[in-house]
Amino acid sequence: MTRLPWLVTEVTGAIEETSRVRTLLLEAQGWPGHRAGQHLDVRLTAEDGYQAERSYSIASTPGEPLAITVERLVDGEVSPYLVDEAHEGDGFEVRGPIGGYFVWEDDGRPLLLVGGGSGVVPLMAMIRSASGAAQIRLLYSSRTLEDVIYREELDVRNGGKLEVFHTLTRAQPPGWTGYARRIDGDLLREVAFPAAEQPHVFVCGSTRFVDAAADGLVALGYEPLSIRTERFGATGG
Repeated sequence: MTRLPWLVTEVTGAIEETSRVRTLLLEAQGWPGHRAGQHLDVRLTAEDGYQAERSYSIASTPGEPLAITVERLVDGEVSPYLVDEAHEGDGFEVRGPIGGYFVWEDDGRPLLLVGGGSGVVPLMAMIRSASGAAQIRLLYSSRTLEDVIYREELDVRNGGKLEVFHTLTRAQPPGWTGYARRIDGDLLREVAFPAAEQPHVFVCGSTRFVDAAADGLVALGYEPLSIRTERFGATGG
């Protein structure tokens, strides 16, 4: 297998998603393109030659300019630079696209997306790439309303073929009408498509989150092998 080359990329823009999350728009010469759900590696090189690498999900629609959405992690080596310091014109290296398992293409079957925190990033790439054939439901768990990534875009897109369900686990604003608990079997029963409809299913978040969501779906009759999962947080940021 040919090893993917490192490509020099330049930051062409940035979007502040929340106080801890930022989307970087990138231009990478030689980027071969990607599919919704794939990720890439970022490599930073210090003046003394020290290098740090981390993986990030690709947020952009296939065929559109490359973008990653990064959450600043405490004591992280890469995410603090990407969230707080990288500016338009700055450059670093990327390698990808990576991953062929956690990918989706709209074939008309229903699509169930379950995300926790920044686990919404690859799911958003899927939403953005939808052709309009599939009915899509997104169940998105965040700590507070201020922590909801892509909040305005999700509000605009919500309706018709896309149904967005938010649950806030730590605090809810006055008048909140969404869910206010961690994702469990009862919540999934209210939101998920019936297993008999054989939807595509993608779950992304922390290991504990993914395990709880996958177990809940299996209890509802979903085949375990039909649930595609992606976990993050084990290697820092």
